[in-house]
Amino acid sequence: MNRDIQAINAKIEKESKFLDVLTDEIAKIIVGQKYMVERLLIGLLSNGHILLEGVPGLAKTLVVNTLSKAVQTKFQRIQFTPDLLPADLVGTLIYNQNDGTFHTKKGPIFSNLVLADEINRSPAKVQSALLEAMQERQVTIGEETFPLEEPFLVLATQNPIEQEGTYPLPEAQVDRFMLKVIIGYPDKDEELEIMRRMSGNTLPEVKPVITPQEIVKARSVVREVYIDEKIDRYIVDIVFATRNPVEYGFDDLKDLIQYGASPRASIYLRLAAKAHAFLRHRGYVTPEDVRAIGQDVLRHRIIVTYEAEAEEVISEDIVRKILNRIEVP
Repeated sequence: MNRDIQAINAKIEKESKFLDVLTDEIAKIIVGQKYMVERLLIGLLSNGHILLEGVPGLAKTLVVNTLSKAVQTKFQRIQFTPDLLPADLVGTLIYNQNDGTFHTKKGPIFSNLVLADEINRSPAKVQSALLEAMQERQVTIGEETFPLEEPFLVLATQNPIEQEGTYPLPEAQVDRFMLKVIIGYPDKDEELEIMRRMSGNTLPEVKPVITPQEIVKARSVVREVYIDEKIDRYIVDIVFATRNPVEYGFDDLKDLIQYGASPRASIYLRLAAKAHAFLRHRGYVTPEDVRAIGQDVLRHRIIVTYEAEAEEVISEDIVRKILNRIEVP
């Protein structure tokens, strides 16, 4: 078994070398934001959609645009507004008067990286159109269904400040995002560099360093990363502790959790932990990989009670307690 792990480790070390070149290329434009860039790469390598939350001006759009240029993928930014229609997203049928037939006009969803900006500003009918694309990797226009080109990734943004005129996302849709990433402000040195770089004479150009086909290939390699049965059980214990906290000795959390994490949490936590190990050129998962990615996988999957809201306890506090107190293998 050890020899097998060594072989996998050597393969992963070789196959993950492109990540250093990719991150260096992104760093030409993006200052800091290592956490956000890593999470975007985890989503890209795990075939999982990402919900980004942060105040305006934290380079969310710029990071996604830069990533798409570096991996030579098609990129579309869709501004979600209250008057957006499903046809504006997926496309529609156009009637041709000359020959009396309908022709399909594909919408901006037919891309590789789709940035859904301020996703919670559009009503439910638009969300349902996006949901099919996210879950089924296909779009239905009229009576015809079109598969979406791989890689396909939805990166949605939410503004945590301005809640007026927004529509809460359905829980079924939120659950389909692999990660929810909270983006913070840069530190002083980073902000100084951002200020100088963005107000200089010229901005550096991003060069393509990897192809979409290589990303798809890397995804299959990520799935080969070794994960021990003890770590599998550790992941399941973390997820089950959100559903049955008393069984795991979390009596203090019993009245704070209304609904725990779904089975998607277990699946995504395992996949994301593998991708996290791959980013570090490792062919095996450690408990630290699970802990590092746990908050991003679980924070949007736990629904707190009114008691928790009254005590100003948020889902992140609950996840933190569980990760700190569940026994590490």
